Amino acid sequence: MTLAVVVLAAGASRRLGEPKALARIGDRTALQHLALAARTLTGGPRTLVVTGAHHEEIAAHVEASALDVDVAHNPDWAQGRTGSVAVGAAARPGMDLVVAPIDAPLVPGEVFEALEREWKARGAPLAGWLAPATDGGSRYGHPVVLGRELARSAAALPPDTPLRHVRSGADSLFRVDVESLAIHDDLDEPTDLQALRRRVTER
Repeated sequence: MTLAVVVLAAGASRRLGEPKALARIGDRTALQHLALAARTLTGGPRTLVVTGAHHEEIAAHVEASALDVDVAHNPDWAQGRTGSVAVGAAARPGMDLVVAPIDAPLVPGEVFEALEREWKARGAPLAGWLAPATDGGSRYGHPVVLGRELARSAAALPPDTPLRHVRSGADSLFRVDVESLAIHDDLDEPTDLQALRRRVTER
């Protein structure tokens, strides 16, 4: 079983006013926070960051900060996240994908570890879907795991297909309960960024 992390960072971030991946939260960018947390996974390839509207800026940041990730550009970024999942599936063929939107940049390594443990316990189902949840499963969040066959089928869909459609095609739906509320974060507007910055400062 090989889990490959795919960070979705292709959006234009118009409401935020700056690329989400490059937004500073404490002494790190959002992308640095997420990439460092993803390192807790074992045996997989380097984290893949799928870019779009701000490809050049993000690629330059990765190079300047020596961040240990790969970068791939989604030319159809404006059509939706499923297109970025397709880019990830093409770059990591035959692998189960941990899809991590940059919208939830403070997800800790413990959540990635919990996903990996549960995925292994479930036998890494080919078309499975695994999501973290809090409050006894009443609130689901990110990142999510897509089995390799589900990821491949997602890559065959039009890029504007909603991700919930991909979820509906899963052969098995699983959850793992976690304590971190960071799985519910949604970095979208300046007020969201301010809240994340306060949380990091208060740690």
